Amino acid sequence: MNEQWIQFANEIKKLYEKDVVPLHEPIFDEKEIEYVTNCIKTGWVSSVGSYVNRFEEDLAKFVGAKRAVAVVNGTAALHIALKIVGVQENDEVLMPSLTFVATANAASYLGAIPHFVDVSYETLGIDPVKLDKHLEGIGVLRNGQLYNKQTGRRIAAVVPMHTFGHPVDLDGLLELCDKFNLVLVEDAAESLGSYYKGKHTGTFGKVAAFSFNGNKIVTTGGGGAIVTNDDQLADYAKHLTTTAKIPHRWEYVHDEIGYNYRMPNINAALGCAQLEKLPKFIEQKRKLTDTYKKIISQLEDVRLFTESNNAQSNYWLQTIILGEKLKRNDILKILNDDGVMSRPIWKPMHMLKIYKNYPKAKLDYTEKLNRSIINIPSTPL
Repeated sequence: MNEQWIQFANEIKKLYEKDVVPLHEPIFDEKEIEYVTNCIKTGWVSSVGSYVNRFEEDLAKFVGAKRAVAVVNGTAALHIALKIVGVQENDEVLMPSLTFVATANAASYLGAIPHFVDVSYETLGIDPVKLDKHLEGIGVLRNGQLYNKQTGRRIAAVVPMHTFGHPVDLDGLLELCDKFNLVLVEDAAESLGSYYKGKHTGTFGKVAAFSFNGNKIVTTGGGGAIVTNDDQLADYAKHLTTTAKIPHRWEYVHDEIGYNYRMPNINAALGCAQLEKLPKFIEQKRKLTDTYKKIISQLEDVRLFTESNNAQSNYWLQTIILGEKLKRNDILKILNDDGVMSRPIWKPMHMLKIYKNYPKAKLDYTEKLNRSIINIPSTPL
């Protein structure tokens, strides 16, 4: 077994022409230098400046939404997204256990309770069929609101996460939200440039959150955005993320507890340059997928995870799924020892000490994927 994985590592190093291959690197050139330099020369490098406005406009146009509000990171975006749709203390928020911890943390910041559900074989995201069955068992509608019969708490929202850029079954989730009167808030942190039935992710729910961390398909260094088609929600998001300060030429009046979450202008300058390159990055990533298909076809008991029939993925992180006979940690050790940075999927939320006692559905497929997923180098070529 070791020989085939060493050969696999060598194929990746040959592909990238490097002896040590990172998992995902940002790609910068003269355009980023031009915009950031211009930003520095103007002196407007903090949370006010023309690049912030431009980045918000460019992002909204790219995804096909009315509004975007740029913030400091994806977690902040999701925190505010949940707040502005009415998630309150002690509400339960449905989300995949197979997600990055930010999804659960954002709900926790509001005093809400993450409620973990299983994912789909086809998408790696929330499985609407399993979730429907789960809610039929534990849920009850009272006065148009869904409650958990086991805990007595209101179930306020569902937060699908488009894992590694692969869109979830959004039609199924929208039907479920309509049936149970739930708000759909998309965690689109990883899916900029991904589409479900020709429509961009992050535009199906009431509001969505994107991330522009250094390892994302485009980066602002650190950054995120709240995206919505609701002008009222967008205005409220912008108000909250700028310390809830009432606009005035000199007075400092704040009408509620707000957050200092606005994206700095210098980060937005970087993002503007990156957004211009996004179509090229997606094209390169899809070509990388085709290359990996050929390489991985030579491996035994391994498959490359690819987009579902209704989806077009940005293939943010390339993902292999191991068969039952293969041991994930053994393969991770071989690849990383040989200079090919590879990572397991995040430890499922219900397995973390901080969230182990929170409500959950049956998580059979989540636990299986935890033992079998490896992400391999994914920088656009």
